Amino acid sequence: MSQRIDTGGGNEQAGAAASIDAAAAASIDAAAAAATPISERPAGTANGFLGILVMLALVGLGALVFFVTPAPLQALGVIPVLLALPIGASLVVVAPGEAAVIEFFGRYVGTVRTPGLAWTVPLAIRRRVSVRVRNFETGRIKVNDAAGNPVEIVAIVVWRVADTAKAVYAVDSFTDFVAVQAESALRRIASTYPYDGAEGERSLRGSTSQVSEELAVEVAERATAAGVDIVEVRISHLAYAPEIAQAMLRRQQADAIVAARERVVEGAVGMVELALRQLSEHEIVDLDDERKAAMVSNLMVVLCSDQPTSPIVNAGTLYSA
Repeated sequence: MSQRIDTGGGNEQAGAAASIDAAAAASIDAAAAAATPISERPAGTANGFLGILVMLALVGLGALVFFVTPAPLQALGVIPVLLALPIGASLVVVAPGEAAVIEFFGRYVGTVRTPGLAWTVPLAIRRRVSVRVRNFETGRIKVNDAAGNPVEIVAIVVWRVADTAKAVYAVDSFTDFVAVQAESALRRIASTYPYDGAEGERSLRGSTSQVSEELAVEVAERATAAGVDIVEVRISHLAYAPEIAQAMLRRQQADAIVAARERVVEGAVGMVELALRQLSEHEIVDLDDERKAAMVSNLMVVLCSDQPTSPIVNAGTLYSA
């Protein structure tokens, strides 16, 4: 009884997904090109402890005016205190591995990357962005390889934010952007290589390092719009889709058997050739063409047989009486 494997549905779904990813990538690239270019620049800051001193001085001045001046003028002591409030609000603490994006009334002012306490523009909005190295694993993606076989592939992407201004203002969510673009690039690269290739041919299984390097370049180009630097991309899982896994396993086993047989035959032919040449050069025995053919046949059977052979000793003559 034969088993029929239907892969048409999987191939069509994977092909449609690849087309959708290509169209989405093109639209994203067009939108990024049309957007107003923005890049990170350092924000103008002062020492944060200086801001604390100025704030305390204003509060002390207000207290002094309130307690020293006559009653009608005591209300003037509120003015220095009110001036101290925006100074306190302009102080920002930046932790190691973080950056603060400063926005003043809808305008990008700059980014604070130096760890510590900084005194920035008053009444500004601070957006904290982590610049540490991050990593994530893409979902298990089903895609058709170059030969049309559905395969499952997963990759690990190591990345970090290089341009905080682009990460905050160029895209809606840079984390989601990187994840989607990594999956799209993985689909495209996987569809350009066969799962298994001939000797010397690049394939997903045989050229994992080269495929990973090409994938890293592809993801880096796509993630540039979000100000993200791709550190490394590695394939963590690669296998045929479950619906064809058994059939492809049998094909791999058959290919391995054929390759092994070829090596055995090549070695046997070399040994027979060596034996005939040695017998002829040393004039051990003079064989005609018929006896040479018989000898070659016997040696090939012995050398290429899967089972051990039982030798038969000929105690008579090679030639019939």
